[in-house]
Parts: sequence; structure tokens; C-alpha cells
Amino acid sequence: MIITPRQSIKVLIMLSLFLLVSACSSVQQMHKRIKGETDFEALYGLSAPKQRLLAAGEKLGKGAISYQQDIKPILDSRCVTCHACYDAPCQLKLGSIAGIERGATKQLVYDGGRLENIPPTRLFIDAVNTEEWRDKDFYPVLNERIASNQAALNNSLLAKLLQLKRNHPLAEQGKLDSSFELGIDRKLVCPTVAEFDQYQRKHPKWGMPYALPGLSLKQEYTVMQWLQEGAKFDVPPALSRQGKRSVKKWEQFFNRPSLKQQLVSRYIFEHIFIGHIHFKGHSDKEFYRLVRSSTGTGQPIQELKTRLPYDPPGVSQIYYRLAPVEEVIVEKTHFLYELSPTKMRRYQELFFQTDYEVLTLPTYHAHFAADPFSAFADIPATSRYQFMLDDAQYFVSGFIKGPVCRGNTALGVIRDRFWISFIRPNKAQKLFSNARFKGFIKQHEALLSLPNTSGNQLGLFGYQKYDALAQQYLKSKDEFVNQVIADRGGFSIADLWDGDGHNQNAALTVFRHADSATVVKGLVGDTPLTAWVVDYPLFERIHYLLVAGFDIYSSLKYQLASRKYMDFLRMDGEGNFLRLMPISQRKAMYDSWNEGLSGKLVQYLNKAYYSADYETGVHYQTDNPKQEFFTQLKQHFGKAAGKPDTLNQCEQEACVVHRPDAQMHRLAKLTGKKLGLLPEMSMIRVRTTKPSKDLVYTVLVNRKFASVAFIVGEDFLRQKEQDTLTVVPGFLGSYPNIFFDVQQAQLDEFVTVIERVETAADKDAFYAKFGVRRTHPKIWDYVDWFSEQHIKDRGIEAGVLDLSRYNNL
Repeated sequence: MIITPRQSIKVLIMLSLFLLVSACSSVQQMHKRIKGETDFEALYGLSAPKQRLLAAGEKLGKGAISYQQDIKPILDSRCVTCHACYDAPCQLKLGSIAGIERGATKQLVYDGGRLENIPPTRLFIDAVNTEEWRDKDFYPVLNERIASNQAALNNSLLAKLLQLKRNHPLAEQGKLDSSFELGIDRKLVCPTVAEFDQYQRKHPKWGMPYALPGLSLKQEYTVMQWLQEGAKFDVPPALSRQGKRSVKKWEQFFNRPSLKQQLVSRYIFEHIFIGHIHFKGHSDKEFYRLVRSSTGTGQPIQELKTRLPYDPPGVSQIYYRLAPVEEVIVEKTHFLYELSPTKMRRYQELFFQTDYEVLTLPTYHAHFAADPFSAFADIPATSRYQFMLDDAQYFVSGFIKGPVCRGNTALGVIRDRFWISFIRPNKAQKLFSNARFKGFIKQHEALLSLPNTSGNQLGLFGYQKYDALAQQYLKSKDEFVNQVIADRGGFSIADLWDGDGHNQNAALTVFRHADSATVVKGLVGDTPLTAWVVDYPLFERIHYLLVAGFDIYSSLKYQLASRKYMDFLRMDGEGNFLRLMPISQRKAMYDSWNEGLSGKLVQYLNKAYYSADYETGVHYQTDNPKQEFFTQLKQHFGKAAGKPDTLNQCEQEACVVHRPDAQMHRLAKLTGKKLGLLPEMSMIRVRTTKPSKDLVYTVLVNRKFASVAFIVGEDFLRQKEQDTLTVVPGFLGSYPNIFFDVQQAQLDEFVTVIERVETAADKDAFYAKFGVRRTHPKIWDYVDWFSEQHIKDRGIEAGVLDLSRYNNL
């Protein structure tokens, strides 16, 4: 909304009055200070949660501020960019009514030194109302004392933090000063409203939005007016009739009474419970979660509060229900899973048109339920595997991108960019056909135990037991594969799933961005250092280790065990890939992944299992087998391979048609220390002669490490001279480190500076000219523009981008 000069004066007057009211309250205090804190109880009475949500049919007064129409858009575009997911500062999640009502806490979700599990604090699950959250040490950010204009502002942490930013605005150019802390591991300061005076004395520049320019005058006035009106929440829009019909239809499907259906529904639930479920063709604003409830269709959902999806439900009858997603969709936790009539037919084909019986249902005992091979042994392995392959990007994203929003320890086990393909699942494939696979798994069932199968019995060094089991499994698998190869010959391209000629989940690219990651369809970027070839046992174990069995509230011992075990799962996928390489090349490739390491240490951390004595079935004609393999693989995939990546994979500029792409192609070829100017993830707006035709590119630095086998010491293993760059048209990733704004005519200069910059002064000049720094007075305009383009580019797959990793450059 455009504000006229007269309106600006009015807004300034109103904001001044708000500040005056807040200041006057301190004069009126009967007790000025109690241990440096304001006595709010003496001023405004006892604190107690209020009923803010309007009843159905109840309307706001004429001219009143609407949360849905006026406040929610401000919070979604200015606050949710940092305050969402488990990494929201002070656990203050501002993407829903429930999150605002819950407020903040001093409790940490991420605590690397935690020796015991802590009670979970999952929004919508672990407490059902504000009173319960207060019992869990969450404190309000809205006024919960007497209703008055003065209390509405002075007793509101939200108002005080906005006012603090108004009183101490950022400089409008250059970098932020050293008083700001931006690292994700920084010590958070989480004041209550009573502690705010002390907070503002120590951190006068730490108003909200933190380390970014404040809200506009209009936005701030709107929020303050809403607070003074009692911060009422008008009822959100009701679900569409189309959505209600689909919910009923799918709940009837999931809750059919047969034993086979109960087992299949349990299997599906344990795999898609983190997803944002969307009914294909329905409103792009309606998403759901599949949950376990103690109540059936037609009754209010009573979600079971288990830590893990396979924990004992505690009720005699489970109902699988579809609960509407109430939070704004943010990119970092958005796992899109679509349901449709086609998907229901596919479920019927995979799980009900196959010949098997279910005579008894599996127990929920921890050791058994955490083992999918035992729990779901009755369902044919090929059906389970194909179910995962159909939506492989979703499932790989689950454990690579993760629902936890921060995974620098866990993600340290993977390379910065690698490609994934999958073993073919059909019955003609001899490695893991039903009978052969069942026999192998049954024989080695004990070796497949995951750390989370130990329940509460895992000690601090319990990872050693599971490391030993994982090593023994890899050894046994290698022996088993060798027998298969001896019987039928080496593995070939034909043994890899081709997406049935159309499904682009057949080939995936994983990008790691330090403590987060992204998975996309297709083989994106130049030929990577490594690749994974995933088979069903590997696919399932990673899911149960890092998704179904991962507890963000667990202790250090569980997180350490999961990280260590994931080393062996990575080795399994890389070993499958090496079996497709020429026998003469395997050791050299393997050694290149562990440069500078030797002796017993590397053998313990990264022992090779890749059928060293058996030749591949792939035929090679060049001295670059890795490149040749992927060329053959793309031909094998056909349409399932997706569009060619001409920016990164084409060696000649002649294959790049558009002028901006030609410069981006040139940028993509930069390597090594020339990339030192760039952060890990940049998003570039290329301005054309028509603003509606402006382009977006995502630029990703692929960091090279001597090895990823160590939990700590990444900086010592960095090999910056071997870093590479991947340039992607459009959007990729959740956490941009910087936005660039470049005129198309300046692209040549932009790339040239990146190639040649040497001094700190050169770097500063580069970011002053092309970068959108945190201090940029129009940074919110850029955020809005990139957000709008993101939705245009990716539709329902898009969510709010996160600015918590936005650099101070």
C-alpha cells in the first residue's frame, strides 16, 4: 500500500503516541526495579492466557484490524523468514495463531552437549492450548494482563521489540557492525517482557526484525493498532468442500478394517508423516498432515503425542486422519506429497493386487517397530521399494533436506553435491527379487539393527556396537553381491531403474549447503566427485535412521550414533556406484574421496566394500568412465532424465542460446580460489529491459573436502583450490546467503570481478555495487520480489525463503 505524505505524518504521530504511552508507564510504577526487572504484576495485574480467537460466526467491529487480512501478511513476509521450524529463535514460531499464542521460551532445541533426552515441544502436538504451553515454560509475546491501551503495548514483547528497532534503526549502507551476532550457534538472548529493560540496555540495536531494517511505518502502525484492539484472531478461511470430500474419501481408505489395510496404512504413515499432503488439482493453499488419532472421521482429531511415528500408540484403536496444516508453508520444511485418484490406484496396484496374506499385525515393541524389514515383512519388498521410488525425491529429501532445519553434524557425512540413481525393483532383477532378498535379509536381520532400536538403553559409546554391525553388514553384503555377480555377471546400466521411461524421480541431485541441503530431480551440474546407487535395504534404513527414527529432542549419544551410522550408509551407496565402474579404476576413485588419509584410521572410518574382484557389466570406451557412465545413464533414462543442463554440462558456449545464460555459463566454469568471493548460496536477479521478464539464477559453491569421514574438523579438511560452482536457472535451496541485483548489461563485469577480485576493498566494492546487504534500505522489496518469483517459478512446491543464514557481506 502506498502512503501519502499526509498519511505518513499521521502514522508518525500515532507511533509517537505509542512510544509515549510505553514510556509513561515506567513513571507510574510503584516498584521501579526488582532485580533489574519491571514489576508488571503491580502495574497491570496477574498474567493469564486470554481468549483471542473469535467464535464461529463472530465478526470484528467495523474498522478493526483483521489478523487474517492485515497482520498475517506482515508476519508471513517479515517475521516467518526467521521464526519458523525448530531453529526459530527462542522457539518463537510466528507462522500460525497457535505459535503466536504459545510465545517463546529459553529452552534450547539444539544443544550439542545434551546428555539426556528432553521433553518435546512440537507445536500442535505436545500441548493443546496456551495454558499447557505456560506449564512448559513458554512465556507470552502478547499482553496477557489487564485490557488497556497501555498494557496492550507495554506488556507486549512483540510491541517492545518493534519499538526498539524504530528507536535504533540500522545504518543504511555498509556491513552490520560487530554488535550483531549472526552465526546459527550464537548464544540466543530470550527476554521475557519483564526482562526487556535489561535487554534493551545491553542490546539496543537488537530490535526486530533482527539485524534487518524494521517494518514500514504503515506495517508497524497496523500491528500496534491490532495489539491495542486486543490482538484478536478472526477465524481462518474454512476448508473447501472439495477438500472436505477428499479428506473423507482418503480417511475411509486408510482406515479400512482388514489386517492387510491396517498394515499398509501403518507403512504409508511411517513414510509420509512429515509431508505436506496436497490433493492434486485442489487449492494451492490447502495442505494436510497424515496423523494418528484416537478419534475417527467426523470427530475432532486427537493426535497421538508419541515421540516417534512407530512408538506404541497407547490406545486400542488407531485412526489415520488428515489434519489441515495451520502454519504458513516455509521452504525449509516443505515436503510436498500429492494424493490423487491416480495415487490411490497406484496404492491398490502395489499393495492390494499382489498375492500375499497378513495373518497378524506387528507389535510396537521398540526393537521390532524400529526395524522395517521385520515389521513389514508380510508386504512384498518390491511393493515397498516401488512405493518409495515413485516419489524418490520426497523420500530422499526427508533424510537429506530433513524436517529439523539444522543438520550440520548429520550433513557432514555427505559431499556438497552428488548424484543418486536406484537399483531396478522389478522381479526380473535378480539382486533383490522377493525370494532372494527375503532370504538375505532374514539371514542378516541382526546386522540391520539401527541405533534407535535400542530404545532408552543406548550408552554414550553405544554407537560402537552399531558401527560394528554396519561394518559386518557391508562385508556380508559384499560377499552376497559377489555371489550374484558370479552367477549372472557384473551390474550394468540395465540394472538401474529408468523411471519407467517417464518418472523423473529416477535421477536426483543432492546439494549440501553446510548445515542444510536440497534435493532436485535430474542430474544437475557438472559430473560430481561421487555418486550413490541406492538399493531397497539402503533406502529403507536411511529413512528409519534419519526420518522415522530421528528425534530432534534426543541426547548427544543418539545424535552421535546416528551420525556415525550414516557414514556406513553413505559407503553402501558409494560402493554400489563403484561396482559399476571398471575394476581398474575403483581403488583410485575411492582413494580420491579420502585424500590425505591413510593407514588404520581411514580403514576404520571408510573401509571399502565394492566387489573389488569382479568386473562391471558396463562397457566403456574412454579413459573417463565416470563421465561416460552418466552419458549412458542419461540415454537409458530417456524422458525421465529431464531437461539437459546446458549451463553446467555443456563445454561450448555455442550450446547456450540466451545472452544472460552465456554469462552464467561462463560463471559456472569458475573453480578454486576464484570462488572465495561468493558465499555458498546466492540468488541473482538479472534485470532486463522489461521488469516482468527479469531472470533469477541460483549460484551454489560446491566445497571440496579431503574426506567427509570425520565428525569434527571440517575446516582442516577443506580443499578450496578444488571448489566448483553450479549455476541453476530459477530457485534452489531454502536459505539464501545473499541476493544480487545485476543489470543484464553488467553481467560481464559481474563475472569478471568474481574472477579477479583480490583485496578486501575489492570485495567491499563488489558487494556495495551488486549485493543486497542486510542494511540495504530496500531489502524487503527484494525479499518480496524474490518471494513472488519463487511462487511463480515453483508453484505449490514453493515456501517462504529463510533469511536466518543471510550473510553480513
